[in-house]
Amino acid sequence: MPETVIPGPADAGPPAAPAVAQAPAPAARASDEVLGAEARTGPGIERQRLPWQAKFAALALIWGSSFLLMKLGLRWFSPIQIATARIVLGALTVVVLLHLVGGRLPRSWHVWRHLLVVAVFLTSLPFVLFPLGEERVSSALAGIGNATTPIATVVATMALLPADRLPVRKLAAIGVGFLGVVVIAQPWQADGQPDVLGFGLTLVAGASYGIGWTWVRKYLAKADLGGLQLPAALLVVASGQMLVVLLVWWSLHRSSHPLPWSPAVEATGDWAAPVLSLLALGVLGTGLAYLLQFDVVRAVGQQVGSLVTYLIPVVSVVLGYVLLHERLGMWQGVGAVLVLAAAVFVTRPDRSPDAGVGRTR
Repeated sequence: MPETVIPGPADAGPPAAPAVAQAPAPAARASDEVLGAEARTGPGIERQRLPWQAKFAALALIWGSSFLLMKLGLRWFSPIQIATARIVLGALTVVVLLHLVGGRLPRSWHVWRHLLVVAVFLTSLPFVLFPLGEERVSSALAGIGNATTPIATVVATMALLPADRLPVRKLAAIGVGFLGVVVIAQPWQADGQPDVLGFGLTLVAGASYGIGWTWVRKYLAKADLGGLQLPAALLVVASGQMLVVLLVWWSLHRSSHPLPWSPAVEATGDWAAPVLSLLALGVLGTGLAYLLQFDVVRAVGQQVGSLVTYLIPVVSVVLGYVLLHERLGMWQGVGAVLVLAAAVFVTRPDRSPDAGVGRTR
């Protein structure tokens, strides 16, 4: 039986899948066969010592707090610097973990060729767009933007996997999610609405996770990428992409940044919070979180593991409220409820075994 990819996070919060910031791909299928004995006991994988519930809670906290950490990092660093540091530190962490468990990076050119695309949608693009958006909107609102990942996954599935039929009720849920986005943006108001460009950037970031994981499902589902091979290879590719982007960005901003890692001229406050935020985003939010997410999926399956997506906005809103004194308006709260409700609905398993996305076997 060929091994099937078990997605990592998209971040946020990667991500899903990346992590990704990033959130996992809730609409990706995971059968009992994939999550059987072989998936749970691969090379170098030890018996889990912590209950999956503890790891699940840790994931929600880590990915939900990533929006707060990005906001703190923006006090000293640009979005490009934040994304590059996060991805490179995450890659180092996961590659070390892969080595410790006796794994190795994939050797197939077919895998690396598709990872060049996947890395853009699951890592490089969202990790840049989220801090770019947070320059204009609150961390709480950015976390809500991340909740569009499940909806985007369903839409991407319709485009890339047309054989998967979607019931009308899920198409209706996508419409409700879009309505929630409109309610948050409040285009009918001149004052009091969030910055449209900033919020739009977070929506594109969240949607990119859905595209990336659907690409993985379509082109890499039969690749031999058990254990930590996928996140390690993914972050290695994304690191190369972001180092190129960083050098290009630096060449255009050398007057204000003598070195690629120089803080912004307008940097405010002490260095400790921004620097420690970058370390936490890379090592914990992008590195360790991959390992935790894989353990949760192996323990209880992708359908249960994907539920962490719905807790990430809750954590981001609470932390933004308590630590940064951010507030959501009434319409933003109503829109957030609509988006989350639509995300939950589109990822519910179909009753019919022949139905499309999210079905169980």
